[in-house]
Amino acid sequence: MANAETNNSKITIYVLSCWIFAAFGGLMFGYDIGISGGVSGMDDFLLKFFPHVYERKLHAKENNYCKYDDQLLQLFTSSLYLSALVASFFASKAATKLGRRPTIFMAALFFIGGAALSAAADNRWMLIFGRILFGIGVGFGNETVPLFLTEVAPIQHRGAVNILFQLFVTIGIFIANLVNYGTSMIHPNGWRMSLGFAAVPAMVLLIGSFVITDTPTSLIERGKEVQGKAALKKIRGVSDVEAEYQEIVAACEQAKQVKHPFRNLAKAASIPPLAIAILLQIFQQFTGINAIMFYAPVLFQTMGFKTDGSLLSSVITGLVNVGSTFVSIYLVDKVGRRKLLLQACCQMLISQVAIGAILVTNLRETGTLDKKLAAVVVLLVCTYVMSFAWSWGPLGWLIPSETFPLETRTAGFAFAVSTNMLFTSLIAQAFLTMLCTMQAYIFFFFSGWIVVMGFFVIFLLPETKGIPIDSMVESVWMKHPVWKKLF
Repeated sequence: MANAETNNSKITIYVLSCWIFAAFGGLMFGYDIGISGGVSGMDDFLLKFFPHVYERKLHAKENNYCKYDDQLLQLFTSSLYLSALVASFFASKAATKLGRRPTIFMAALFFIGGAALSAAADNRWMLIFGRILFGIGVGFGNETVPLFLTEVAPIQHRGAVNILFQLFVTIGIFIANLVNYGTSMIHPNGWRMSLGFAAVPAMVLLIGSFVITDTPTSLIERGKEVQGKAALKKIRGVSDVEAEYQEIVAACEQAKQVKHPFRNLAKAASIPPLAIAILLQIFQQFTGINAIMFYAPVLFQTMGFKTDGSLLSSVITGLVNVGSTFVSIYLVDKVGRRKLLLQACCQMLISQVAIGAILVTNLRETGTLDKKLAAVVVLLVCTYVMSFAWSWGPLGWLIPSETFPLETRTAGFAFAVSTNMLFTSLIAQAFLTMLCTMQAYIFFFFSGWIVVMGFFVIFLLPETKGIPIDSMVESVWMKHPVWKKLF
């Protein structure tokens, strides 16, 4: 098996461009996460599509925690993730049969269609159908981009390269917060601009799909050995790639023996990476991050900020999110995956418990939070977002993309993506109702999950730093004190 020494590589302008263009799939996803909550809080948007929510928002004595509780308004956010869930399985087939690059191209096309329809929406169902198109684009992009980045990255930089996806997710969220802040002052169609601008990163991804190469693994897997070897030389920037090429060929030969990769996931040897992939996605959502990112403007309004102030607070948290992801890029291949995840569990737990304690003690159903305490809550949200951004955010995508053997890689990662979309949609659909029902105790709910996550890392999650992706079974799973029992 290859190792860091035998995998020769140079970081060339071309390979950098491949990484960056592909990572725009993350920017697409992040922009949509960030744009939804801001648009949901805009008066013009609510007046057009959810006038009863707008009336409730204006009601002076309305319950702080319940003024946005509306199932159809939540469907505006969650419908995207439900369609992405279904689309990820079709994307898995496309990525295997057609290649990674064409699947990325399709992701961009669907996303552009969603942006156009959403921006032109004149009724609720047109709006939600646009969200479904967005979701298909997200499903195809989130299935393919992390796999692409993992397969083209040299082993010694694999973690950092894969985290470019999450970095661009955070940049997308930040840009969306800035756009929302600007378009909220444009009446009555600022929300149309917010939704329509989603086409911009999709256009970059569309153009990029003509620039990037398909991955050597994908080409060789589809019987294109000559093109695969040429692509490997191109992305490594060196001519001596024989050791890595032979490793990929051997993995592809083994993969050909598996006729039904989804069925193969039920075998005992597939359980460890599949269980880890699924649990990582569930835990990533039950940190509460998307509840905060989707609805940050709404959440800050609940705490007493005016619309502009809440959007500005979202911009601040978005900036923290982007900056902290760079920490992960720097550290992930140095300190490893497990240490980052465990450190973040401690920091997120402290932040969530503190936020919950402040709100339980000081924010009643009516009235607002004291300005100083509101500022403390924003600071705590920032420390929470910070720790998530260098841990559970990027590593939730990195670890599943590197732990499956080639024969079940796209199928296994489809389960990871679909699980992420399922639980993202559940959180998106349920959060405002949970906020209304549980009020500030919702932060204690997420805190409890963070404790569970810490034990999961300690007992079940192996370290994958520096392990070749085609050596995971022998080097990781067969040596793990729990998972080795399945081999």
